[in-house]
Amino acid sequence: MHRRSLLLGLAGLPLLAAAVEGDPLPSVMWDYHHSRLLGGAPFVFDERVKVSVPPFAEDSRQVPVEVDARALPGRFTRMLLWAELNPIPQVFTLYPSAEIVPLLAIRIRVEQATPIRAALLGEDGVWHVGSAWIDAAGGGCTAPSVVRAQPGWEDRLGQVLGGSFARGDNQRLRLQVSHPMDNGLVGGVPEFYLDRAELRGSNGEVLARFDLFPAVSENPTLTLEVRGHPSTQLWLHDNNGNEFQADFQPTANP
Repeated sequence: MHRRSLLLGLAGLPLLAAAVEGDPLPSVMWDYHHSRLLGGAPFVFDERVKVSVPPFAEDSRQVPVEVDARALPGRFTRMLLWAELNPIPQVFTLYPSAEIVPLLAIRIRVEQATPIRAALLGEDGVWHVGSAWIDAAGGGCTAPSVVRAQPGWEDRLGQVLGGSFARGDNQRLRLQVSHPMDNGLVGGVPEFYLDRAELRGSNGEVLARFDLFPAVSENPTLTLEVRGHPSTQLWLHDNNGNEFQADFQPTANP
């Protein structure tokens, strides 16, 4: 009986098995995601990559996540965010220009309690990984859509609300996009989600490019900072071929 109780106890703690040295949140999925998402490249768990989440997901369909890596020296060439135990782990991949500040906030879905990871690729070819733990009752990835239950949601598809606000020499963009972000995990509802985005300068130059995945919440929200460029344009594309655009001009600070 003692042996059976011990086995049941271990089964309830899967995240403590097969720990990778230095991992602040030992996870049995780390090696898999390191290989699949980071290509098996060199990495370091780095406290300078700060991932902020609430201690508990009150709404597992809308979980705020902030990544702040401004303490890292030099520039970064890529940023990934994923929820390790989600059925669809990837949230986004960001390909930034030098004008993008490594500070970003977004809302995601989580299916269960999980480590949240952010990884930034430095110019030295090393991934710098930050981690946070989010507790959750679960079901955020498989719950029915709230957006689709709202009358007239199709008429608002792709509508962008937000603004650009001065933060010293930078501009902080805060926006929300009307889109159901269907992930294909709810019966009878196929995948329908924003899969690409670009932030462009006033001359059309690409300041940031995103690959997006259905772990992003319904009606996605995004906050990011860009150096200079008071006027920007956001271009969006979904997997059904729809394209949307929104222009941002400087406004007074909220």
